[in-house]
Amino acid sequence: MARTTFQGPLRSLGGFYQQGPASVVAITASTTLSPEAHGGRIISVGGTLAANIVLTLPAINTSANPVTSGPGQDPSTANNQGVTYTIWVPTTIATSSVKIGTNGTNLFIGSVLSIDTDTSGAAVGFTANGTTNDFINLNGGTTGGVAGTWIQIFAIAANKYMVTGVVNGSGVVATPFADS
Repeated sequence: MARTTFQGPLRSLGGFYQQGPASVVAITASTTLSPEAHGGRIISVGGTLAANIVLTLPAINTSANPVTSGPGQDPSTANNQGVTYTIWVPTTIATSSVKIGTNGTNLFIGSVLSIDTDTSGAAVGFTANGTTNDFINLNGGTTGGVAGTWIQIFAIAANKYMVTGVVNGSGVVATPFADS
């Protein structure tokens, strides 16, 4: 059975996929993410950054498809519920930090596993509180951002992004979740 590749929000759902050179997007400056340009793709960020980078997630739109939509789901709908953003750090963040923010209206729920990569190899889980955490901070050290860090963020419901991932850190690892 042939598979179809969409360039809209449905591309990461079962049966649809993203592959090839456009499936990895390298970001080197602060960026507002969008379902069309970043959803379902791997967002690569890290290394020696000229300045702190903020990746801003879009507001979650859970509106119903318009009545003009055909049968089934409309890949051009404004509804972005279910869109997945995958952040990957291929090279340790060396000179600045990467902040992943929710534009102030959405909050994080879920957890990440943090691995101490430079001493004990200890693993510690950190959970977003779901009530005030609207930033994830990766500083290349204690809060993560060492090479191999990855975080998946799902637009799960109105005002809620669900998070999972493995955050590689160094020193005494600390939670990457924060409030703005």
